[in-house]
Amino acid sequence: MSTVVAIDGPAGAGKSTAAKLLAARLGISYINTGSLYRALALAAASSGMDPHNELPANFLEAQKLEFRGETLFLNDRDPGAALRSAECAANASLISKQPAVRDFLLPVQRNAAKAQWIVMEGRDIGTVIFPDAQIKFFVTASLEERAKRRLAQQGEIADGADLDSVMAEIRRRDEQDSKRETAPLRPAEDAVMVDTTGLGIEEVVELLVRSCRQAGVPDLHGGC
Repeated sequence: MSTVVAIDGPAGAGKSTAAKLLAARLGISYINTGSLYRALALAAASSGMDPHNELPANFLEAQKLEFRGETLFLNDRDPGAALRSAECAANASLISKQPAVRDFLLPVQRNAAKAQWIVMEGRDIGTVIFPDAQIKFFVTASLEERAKRRLAQQGEIADGADLDSVMAEIRRRDEQDSKRETAPLRPAEDAVMVDTTGLGIEEVVELLVRSCRQAGVPDLHGGC
C-alpha cells in the first residue's frame, strides 16, 4: 500500500479543512490536488486561452508544477492567493474534464507521496491517483450545508452570490464532476463514508484520526 491517506468528496463538504487538521494531528504533510488544476487554469488564462477548449500539448509540456513540502509552485513561483478566486475555480472545473490535463497531472500527484506520508485531498485520489492508499475517505454533506460553508469562504464565490445561487452552482459542479468521462467523482469501493452534515470540525477530525489509527497510519506526533 502507498503511504497516502486519500480524501475525496464534492465541493463544500469540508474536506479541505478536515484534511489539513488531520495531517496536522498526524504530523504528516497535506496536499490539495485541486490547486494543481487551479494553477493550470491560472497559467492558461494568463496565456489568453479559453478554458472551454482543449489545452494544447505544447502548453502543458511547458508547465512546471511541483509541491515543495505542502506548497505548490507553478514555474518556480508560488501563485498564492491567485488560486482562490471564483474565476480560477470555475476555470479549473472546466479544464479538469480534459483527459490530457489529468494525464499530465497524474505523475505530479504521485511524486508528492514519494518517501513521505501524506494526506492527499481531491476528487479522484482513492479511485485513480492512489487506488492502493492506506485508507480512503469520501467526505460529503447536504447540498444546503455545503452552500452555506462555501458562502463563508472569502474569495471562493462571485460578488453578490446568495445561498440559492451558490446551491445552484454546487449542484452544477456536482453533475459535471460525477458525469465526466475521465475520472468521475465517486467513492472508492473501500472508502470510509463521512457525512459531515451537522457535525463540528473537531468531531469530523476525531472520526478521521480514529479511522487512520485503526488502519495503521503512523502518528508522527506520537499519539498526541
